[in-house]
Amino acid sequence: MTGQRQVVPVPATVPSPIITNGPRAQRKVALTFDADLTAAMRDRLVARTVSSYADMRIVDELVATSTPATFFFTGLWMETYPEQTRRIGDHRMFELATHSQTHRGFREKCFRLGLVPPDEMHAEVVQPITTLQGLTGRATNYFRFPGGCWTDDALRIVLNAGMTVVHWDVESGDAFCESADVIVDKVVANVRPGSIVLFHLGGPNAPRTADALPRILAALAERDLTPVTLTDLLHP
Repeated sequence: MTGQRQVVPVPATVPSPIITNGPRAQRKVALTFDADLTAAMRDRLVARTVSSYADMRIVDELVATSTPATFFFTGLWMETYPEQTRRIGDHRMFELATHSQTHRGFREKCFRLGLVPPDEMHAEVVQPITTLQGLTGRATNYFRFPGGCWTDDALRIVLNAGMTVVHWDVESGDAFCESADVIVDKVVANVRPGSIVLFHLGGPNAPRTADALPRILAALAERDLTPVTLTDLLHP
């Protein structure tokens, strides 16, 4: 009718291609551990100003308690710690994933991670996959952006490489945190069915994760929340 305003339907919201949690209907959670290593961190190892960026006490606790988990490896971490990578890969209750080659940011101003040039992004995604397969004989299609930072162009490159991007909905706060109490409280306060929890395997960059983990596992058991791998969480 003349003079009547036309109503344009609002398009349905498109689901994000980045996964942050699993189904909420099941009492399952995924514990994920980022094995970060940058070029600067590797230089500190060479200079012996840092002893290790691999806190294998975390792996020991998971193995001792038969707790499934998923590890997101950077290529530099695997190259620096091939024996530890193989050891983790030997346990079938652990799922393996990748976290870029050098842990640089995929967009500007991503903490202090620097920036991957656009022409290097594809290599940043696929190179650690090759390293992971060579060391463990296992493949993956799970990828996590360093710092959780991305652009549409970066996301397109990752998806075109056949990867599924998995982030998190619960951040443990273990990075550079000197208090196990803070880590425990933050996880327990925020975790719920279907959660993906972010931890780090980085030793001095996450100095209290191993101390907090037993208490977190006990709290999950008390709440009848069962840790599973990402695949078991996302595809029950």
